[in-house]
Amino acid sequence: MAGFEVPWVEKYRPTCLDEIVGNERVVQQLRSLASQGNMPNLILVGPPGCGKTSTVMCLATNLLADKMKEAMCEMNASDDRGIDVVRERIKAFAQKKVQLPSNSHKIVILDEADSMTTAAQQALRMIMSDYTATTRFALACNDSSKIIEAIQSRSAILRFTRLNDEEVMHRLLHVVRSEALEADRKGLEALVFTAEGDMRQAINNLQATAAGFGRVSFEGVFLVCDQPHPDIIKDIIGYCLQRKFNEAAQRLEVLWVQGYSPFDIMGQIYKVASTFEMPEPVHLAVMKELAVVRMRLLDGVCTLLQLHGALARLCEVTKVDPGRN
Repeated sequence: MAGFEVPWVEKYRPTCLDEIVGNERVVQQLRSLASQGNMPNLILVGPPGCGKTSTVMCLATNLLADKMKEAMCEMNASDDRGIDVVRERIKAFAQKKVQLPSNSHKIVILDEADSMTTAAQQALRMIMSDYTATTRFALACNDSSKIIEAIQSRSAILRFTRLNDEEVMHRLLHVVRSEALEADRKGLEALVFTAEGDMRQAINNLQATAAGFGRVSFEGVFLVCDQPHPDIIKDIIGYCLQRKFNEAAQRLEVLWVQGYSPFDIMGQIYKVASTFEMPEPVHLAVMKELAVVRMRLLDGVCTLLQLHGALARLCEVTKVDPGRN
């Protein structure tokens, strides 16, 4: 079990565009840019762990080759997000002279750019305009609405989506084979379930499970991830479908005693219920009720009584006639 000194998210980070998993349409656009050798300013938008930073790093590797160290600057804007950093570090890099082919540019990669202050973004916009002949910018963010319009208008926006289960599983199997891990199918499916399309989280959880238990199993994954056990959640939903409130409440209280918050419990119920087999009219009624409960939790009503009330309403909505369209 060698290799734990290096985080696997870095050890197995893609090094070229062909290794990127998922978001094939966006990757194809970047392949086209790489073949042309001329990259515009980019804004990469999407949820965490979907490959935004890795993808633009692969593009930079393709464009700059052996000049990467000199001609690329990578920063995390959530740490260095003030106007002074933009004026000093980014502007100094933009002014730096680097010997590159005539159609190539220096590249600045700003991760979590939506954390930058408005003043810093205004300063960045000026630098983007002043040094457009020599420098290109790639801004990775979760929410493009937090990027000022002046920067958006100067950039091509690429939208990433969460990875689907098959894509996450494909990459996990690659890591398992490379590390010669003992892993069962249910354990890998549990990793995919807990990751929710976040490849970084899936690989981190895989490494943590392997380090803690020496193998990847269903129980080990949920001990590491510390999420409400899906078997208990399935029991709760099953009892609600049978309108057995007392039994459902008893199973719910097991999770409550274990210390899970209402957000943890309802979030897991929502995830499991979304794929739980039940008649379509019942399924729609259950998902609607769960959405209402989550809204109430967000409003601050986070008590065991609120959860019991949610179970009572789930038992009630399952009275929908399955044969009625």
